[in-house]
Amino acid sequence: MIDIYFEPNYGKLYEKIENGVCDVFRHVSPHGTIHHMFIKRVIPIYINNQTYYDLVSPYGYGGPVIINCDRDHKSELIEDFNINFQKYCEENNIVSEFARFHPIVGNAGDFQSIYRVENIRKTVGTNLHDFEDPITKEFSKSTRKTIRKILNSGVTYRIIESPNNINKFKEIYYSTMDRNDASDYYYFDDNYFDNCLKYFRNHIILVEVLFEDTVIASGFYFVYGEVVHAHLSGTLKGYLHFSPAYIIKHATGEWAIEHGIKLIHYGGGTSNSLDDPLYQFKKKFGKNTEFDFQIGKKVWNTDVYKQLCYKKEIDSDVNFFPAYRYNLSLYKEFNKQ
Repeated sequence: MIDIYFEPNYGKLYEKIENGVCDVFRHVSPHGTIHHMFIKRVIPIYINNQTYYDLVSPYGYGGPVIINCDRDHKSELIEDFNINFQKYCEENNIVSEFARFHPIVGNAGDFQSIYRVENIRKTVGTNLHDFEDPITKEFSKSTRKTIRKILNSGVTYRIIESPNNINKFKEIYYSTMDRNDASDYYYFDDNYFDNCLKYFRNHIILVEVLFEDTVIASGFYFVYGEVVHAHLSGTLKGYLHFSPAYIIKHATGEWAIEHGIKLIHYGGGTSNSLDDPLYQFKKKFGKNTEFDFQIGKKVWNTDVYKQLCYKKEIDSDVNFFPAYRYNLSLYKEFNKQ
């Protein structure tokens, strides 16, 4: 598969979180193959006692992706996919779809004729392939200085490949979520982490930062092919002054170079602003490397979509997709202002 985000087992990790079932639609024709994985969710609104569904990409990235293609007939392949997937949606009572396209693969560009594609934000990476000294080229000068200072203070690090146990990581991660008052969506439970090890143990590295034999911070990364994806991380409250997040990035970069990795991908910020603090922090490790993160919106059944919005008493043109899942009380309060 092109990347871990298109693996069916990756989709299964998020069935409980998204309250749905992972499924794959595979379009095969003489012109090529398109793979499309998604979470299929029940819409909790009924029309004439009929159950309808909508689709969403699993956490991270996804959307339909071309696996192979006769370049001379690419447009025909995509159009054939559109026709067949429309039929699939009709047969399975699917109303709408929200796709998170993959910024590195760039599959959004192939499907703009089908989805309403929107550029949400930039994501950041460290390019380890195109520079003779990637750390010097990609890490800012101040960042390299900060890393040296932290390491000179007695902080060390280690990499755990294919871990059998991630209890220490979970302890640090949950403490970080508590401190940041994170939403429930990011409180991945034991079942989630157990399945990560079950499906992808050999594709996981833990990056641990230590001070006086205490693990003070940890990063959870997926390794797939020649790419490392930052997934989750955390720091114990009493050690924030060490800024161990810098060491996590440094350690990951050193390990990745040793293992022939071409790219470390960190994702983006929490908003689409170029001044977003998280985005600005990640840019310290990827001065030259960033990607466009794009989403896709598609209504596969316009009539039912409008009926669902009408029943929910929500304007189908509200700036939320799908509109019928918008929080109605917040919507009414917003429109009073």
